[in-house]
Amino acid sequence: MSILASLYTGVSGLAAQGEALGVIGDNIANANTTGFKSSRAEFQDIIGKSLKGILGGNQIGRGVKIGAVNPILVQGNIDATEKDTDLAIAGDGYFVLRGSDGESFTRDGSFHFDREGFLVTNDKQRVQGFTADENGVILNRLEDIRFPRALIPARATTEIKLDLNLDSRVEPTKTFDPTSPYDTSHYTTGIEIYDSQGNKHLVSMFFNKVADRVWEYRGMVDGASVVGASADQMAEVVSGRLTFTVDGKLESQEVLNSAFNFAGGALQNQQIKLNFGDAIAEGGNGLVGTKQYGRDSDMISWQQDGASAGTITNLSFDDRGVLTALYSNGLTQDLAQIALARFENPEALFKVGNNRMKEANDSGSPAFGKPGHAGRGNLMAKSLERSTVDLAREFVNLIQNQRGFQANAKTITTTDELLAEVINLKR
Repeated sequence: MSILASLYTGVSGLAAQGEALGVIGDNIANANTTGFKSSRAEFQDIIGKSLKGILGGNQIGRGVKIGAVNPILVQGNIDATEKDTDLAIAGDGYFVLRGSDGESFTRDGSFHFDREGFLVTNDKQRVQGFTADENGVILNRLEDIRFPRALIPARATTEIKLDLNLDSRVEPTKTFDPTSPYDTSHYTTGIEIYDSQGNKHLVSMFFNKVADRVWEYRGMVDGASVVGASADQMAEVVSGRLTFTVDGKLESQEVLNSAFNFAGGALQNQQIKLNFGDAIAEGGNGLVGTKQYGRDSDMISWQQDGASAGTITNLSFDDRGVLTALYSNGLTQDLAQIALARFENPEALFKVGNNRMKEANDSGSPAFGKPGHAGRGNLMAKSLERSTVDLAREFVNLIQNQRGFQANAKTITTTDELLAEVINLKR
């Protein structure tokens, strides 16, 4: 009897509209959930009864059902925060997590470091990234992101770069005396170096002009820090000669003596290269580094590659997702880079709660890579992506589905009244 079919049609409408109200309620409940993507219920009709069989047409529908609940994957607003470990994705991609239930993915970048030094989510999932080697070079190796708490080792100086100007107007009238180096040199400056144990030593550099366009230099340190030297006077650890062209360019640099033998159990005969510039005799152009011009002698800049032992004093992410550490010895080093996963069909990802999703059959396999590469979005440090829920739209949808629910309920009550009339026919 077709009147009963209308009853079941109304029931299907109640069930579908009720489930749709559940989807809307979930969206409204997650209006402030970080990285949340709103969903919508998509309806499908139930196959109808055909009055003409295979001839088609003249079909009576049997109701409605929820065909799919699909997330609306639009970009959420990105808000700036004050937390160094907050990250937001601007574009496509998901953060990669690993935990007790395996691999999962999220858009929620509210991370922090746990007591073991791992970068984790609020539900203790470990964030994955590409780790760096001891020189700070990012490798294509996906691992837990973790910062080392141990003391980083000292690094002995192996090279010193000096950029000076030595005054060409100076007359070669002084003869260097190691017992009175400051009074018998034309120019002096100081640089710092580190021995194999990370001890810092001040090297005083003394320069003497010995002929036109020829200078000799000597590096001296406190005698108490050198093996076999007298503690009450300075000890020479390096000496050499610099020659210049007629137009002031560095023509050649020569080391005459090198004896970096620091006390305290440090490596003896430590090899330290003094690089005064791009000398012409070495294939350079003589314009980079030390020169001889008619102006006061001066140290323009210097740098060396050694460091003392140190611990991490600060950590921060940049907009490429690279985690950089600042150490107590003044050095900075890249530790890791956040990895992003990209899916061919991200709408099919399976929600597992706690703002996380897992790979599903229809989503395809994750393609891991660095932010900003191969279609993956860029990262924004000290930022979080807000929920994409539009409350005004959700309340409009709520009213629309509520009216749909009421209309289907009216179908059932009307069918009930008709059935009552059928029963009354017997009286």
